[in-house]
Amino acid sequence: MPTLLVVDDVATDRLRIAGLAARWMNSTILQAADGATALSMIELHQPDIVLTDLHMPEMDGLQLVEAIRDQHPGIPVILMTADGSEELAALALQKGAASYVPKRNLIQHLERTLQQVHVTARDARIQPEVMHQIKSTQTELILYNDRKLIRSTVGLLVNFLRCMPLGDETERIRTGIALEEALLNAYFHGNFDVKSVEGATPQTYDTIVASRAGEREYCLRRIFVRADVSRARASFTIRDEGKGFDPTPFLSSQTPLNDRHRGLHLISTIMDEVAYNSVGNEVTMIRHAIGTPAG
Repeated sequence: MPTLLVVDDVATDRLRIAGLAARWMNSTILQAADGATALSMIELHQPDIVLTDLHMPEMDGLQLVEAIRDQHPGIPVILMTADGSEELAALALQKGAASYVPKRNLIQHLERTLQQVHVTARDARIQPEVMHQIKSTQTELILYNDRKLIRSTVGLLVNFLRCMPLGDETERIRTGIALEEALLNAYFHGNFDVKSVEGATPQTYDTIVASRAGEREYCLRRIFVRADVSRARASFTIRDEGKGFDPTPFLSSQTPLNDRHRGLHLISTIMDEVAYNSVGNEVTMIRHAIGTPAG
């Protein structure tokens, strides 16, 4: 049963968020009203995930992300973003936050975000000794349109990263989250042609997929994954058989955050290099080992 620390200086918000979070896997919920208290509780309880507001007195969410990254690099942090805080949230992602969820859409998106970060962190902690001995590896996969395959594929790719120095455990977790978002984009928006709509929930997407899963146009499509990992560099290419899209607005990590394109923002912020093919149905993502120059 996972332990979650909720950090928010507004008591009513904190209690509401704690109530929502407690529904996820019957998790144990800890609460802190400020960043300093949160750090003390982390030292004492070692929670699995920290869920923090951005705007707090004395130590804000950005400073808390940096402190946790420095003192407890294996504990992922999820940001709760509010309207008007997009620039600060983007900076916190660059500083090492694992993910974010808009505060106004917690009911729709909190559980999925918690599950994604928790499972990715769990997979990243699996340390088969042989993975550390890899000098280089190349792998290609062809995935049926089965969402269950996405989670196991992310676990496999994250384990390959054991041979590559990324700085700390947080970076392995963050890379896994970016890979999962790319695979989910290929699954939902590529192969099942689900349009991104403001305010759409994960349940909305699942309903559309269920209605199309038996149609020949969609069910025969595949997701193609290629991984090329060495001790200096990891390259991941993911291609779907959908119509593609124009990725130009999302290629910069400086692009303002918005809920509709959350996955694309996470990919561009976490990965060192991101490139799409001319159609927009193939993305190549690159991570460099710490201390290794890009290019």
